[in-house]
This record gives sequence, structure tokens and C-alpha cells, in this order.
Amino acid sequence: MLCEIPEDEFAAALDACASELLWEAGVAEPPVDALEVAAGLGLVVARDYSMACRGRFVRLAESERCSNSLGTIVVGTAERPEREQWAVAHEIGESVAYRVFERLGVAFDEALSTARELVANRLAGALLLPRRWFAADGLELDWDLFAVKERYDTASHELIARRMLEMRSPIVITLCDLGRVRWRRSNVAARPPAMLPEERDVWQSAHVTGLPASEALGGETGLELARCWPIHEPDWKREILRSEIAEW
Repeated sequence: MLCEIPEDEFAAALDACASELLWEAGVAEPPVDALEVAAGLGLVVARDYSMACRGRFVRLAESERCSNSLGTIVVGTAERPEREQWAVAHEIGESVAYRVFERLGVAFDEALSTARELVANRLAGALLLPRRWFAADGLELDWDLFAVKERYDTASHELIARRMLEMRSPIVITLCDLGRVRWRRSNVAARPPAMLPEERDVWQSAHVTGLPASEALGGETGLELARCWPIHEPDWKREILRSEIAEW
């Protein structure tokens, strides 16, 4: 089943499917507009502001596996444009999840709903932040979160940070809300080490000043560089910390 597929094979299938979808939709460069992708694929996007959830997909053909069938994506209220973009991209992922399963040789009809949801989530990220563009642009922009966000403005800061973890550079990403660590993940270890004092200093600088902060590390820290970006709103303070691992 899906859980038995190696991560690199799973990621390759997602990226290949996303690339295929963007080509079919006629999208040739970033930023990726999920509504444009939906239209290019023959999907209708409708709005229902009374709907409790952000989005859902309604297939108009009888067969879930018919690649020629059209469908409608219904989106609810979104507090910001990036959330609507994510909702539409997720529902596109729902509509074509079977393609990923087929690439992996997994029976779509036998897959658990949680597996289909996982594919839809990952495919949404791969659509809004296509690997072949995102990886190259990230290197060009030195993985500066604000610069990457400017180029991929339909994706949220958090989605960009999560997508960074799927790239080759060995890193740790820490997301903090209201002065507390909400999650901390690495792409080289299942359980990253606790935040170092040097990382915490960079985070606190961004938290207090509202300005990006960075510090070159070294020595026994095992890290080369820690950078933190504040995403502050009048009633909410969020910071995203990217720590680059020195050697792996």
C-alpha cells in the first residue's frame, strides 16, 4: 500500500503528476494560479459561502476513474487569497489522485480515504510550488523566504517552508506562533534536535523587532546558518526559522 512506497518514489510520482497537470492546463511559469489550472483542466470553480469547509470536489461523471470526466470544485469562504488557492489546488488533487496511485502501482479503489487525502495535500503543494521551478528559483534566491514568496505569491509562507523540506538542501524548519514553537521538522532526521540557543537568539530577534534576522553558525552546532522571517499581523505573530545543516 501507500505507506510501503519509499518517500523519494512517492515524491517523484507527485511531481511528475503535477508537471503533467500544469502542462495540460497551459501553465508555463510561476506563480501558479490554481483557478487557472482548474479552468485549463476543464473543472468549474463555484463558490458557496454558506459551506462550512473550504472546498469540495463534485464529479459529474459516474466513474471516479474516468480521466475525461468533468467536475466542479466548490469553495467556501477564505480569509485570504492563499487559502482559496490552497483549497482549489487541494480539490484538483482530489480529482486526479488516481493518477498518482496508478504511477505507483497502487489500486486507487482499494486505497483508504486517509491515503487519498494525503495524496491530495501533497499534490496541492506540488502544483502551487512545482519542483523543477521551485528548486531552481530557491537556489537563485538563496532560499530567502520573502523573495520566494514574492515569486510564488499564490502559496502561503508556511506552504513554502514545508515545500523547502522536500528539496535536497539539508535543513531544519521551525514554525513559531505567538512566541511558541508550533512545529519543528527536518528533511534528514525523523526527529530533529531541540532548538539551539543560537537559533533561539535569531528567532527572538525576528519576533521582537519584526525584521528578518540571521546568524552564521559553526563550531559544534552542526549548523551553517540560521535565518528567521517574521510574518506579523496586528493580532498575530508568526516566525519561520530555516536552519541549514553544515554536513550530512
